[in-house]
Amino acid sequence: MPVCRMCTQNYPNSQFVSGNGPRYQVCVRCAVENDMMAEGEETSLYSDELVKARSALFARRYRPWAFILAGWILFFSFGSGIELWSNLFLGALLIGTLATPVLHFMTSTKFQAELAALSP
Repeated sequence: MPVCRMCTQNYPNSQFVSGNGPRYQVCVRCAVENDMMAEGEETSLYSDELVKARSALFARRYRPWAFILAGWILFFSFGSGIELWSNLFLGALLIGTLATPVLHFMTSTKFQAELAALSP
């Protein structure tokens, strides 16, 4: 796979701009960012598979935050009235609330690497 001379990323041949001179060996993303593409020449940067993969990546990244938020809403709405289960539910929510930011921070480099791999 060729390497873009501007961002030094490996891409398949379909993601490179055709041409000589300053456009030679430049990926579509760098060409769009540096205004090297003509108006009608811009290709579709994101295929359907790539859009689905990026959506799944963001969903996996922010799913714990949604579950914690929904858990607290359910706890304050319904869960505080149940005798034994409210204490267990509160304990699980406290552990989840404390663990989620730590796990979010610890997996940020993995997320950035996977996002860079899915960026055209």
